Amino acid sequence: MNARPVPLIGCCGWAGSQAEYFSQFPVIEIQSTFYDPPASKVAARWRTMAPPEFKFCIKAWQLITHSPSSPTYRRLRQPINAERSAFFGSFQDTDEVWQAWMKTLEIAGAVRAGVVLFQCPASLRASRTNIENLSRFFQKIGPQSFRLAWEPRGPWPAEVIRDLCAQYRLIHCVDPLASAPDCENASYWRLHGKGSYSYRYTDEDLTELKKLLSLAPTEPQACILFNNVTMKEDANRFRQLLDNTPPSGQIGAEGVVGR
Repeated sequence: MNARPVPLIGCCGWAGSQAEYFSQFPVIEIQSTFYDPPASKVAARWRTMAPPEFKFCIKAWQLITHSPSSPTYRRLRQPINAERSAFFGSFQDTDEVWQAWMKTLEIAGAVRAGVVLFQCPASLRASRTNIENLSRFFQKIGPQSFRLAWEPRGPWPAEVIRDLCAQYRLIHCVDPLASAPDCENASYWRLHGKGSYSYRYTDEDLTELKKLLSLAPTEPQACILFNNVTMKEDANRFRQLLDNTPPSGQIGAEGVVGR
């Protein structure tokens, strides 16, 4: 009987120094690519510093998914052209969105990304226009060397999520302690904290997460990423809770936890 794949556990963000992070975790979700992507040479340096088997996941630039009314646009180093503001976000078929994808693709290549995540605002609803825009966007970008993950966040109907994920081979990204994934494909879980970013996961929470993992359909290189104020500590605690994982701060010989 084949052993169950061991998920890669890490954080959404560096949670300290990069050197320390590389010594403790096998995967990261880069956040700066969402707010304002770094220069390609910076991203390439991350790849050089990381162990060969280390997995980079990046968030697609917010100009693809979010409208300029989002407060996250305040973190842009260069403000957008106000006269063109209506052409940003919501997966629209515009040059502005496409150029944002080109920049995201550039960074994905520099770090040799395993996953690119498209995190949508909760305000993006499952309207006919938004579904058409999203469909057109993923059809246009086509297959990539990395997987594509999608975190709807708003109240999208389960059947719509399933259909879009199946059609465009998207990973349905969820917080499994908040809602169940609607698609049976590769796992990409993001733990946002119960109710707020400041939440620290209890032992009971992590035990429940382990139970959900045992029931979920997973593939090799599935990712579980913590995105709360104590993400580093909680990620390490969860690694220790899983069977066949080394103590905190240790990585297997191939750079992957438990391998």
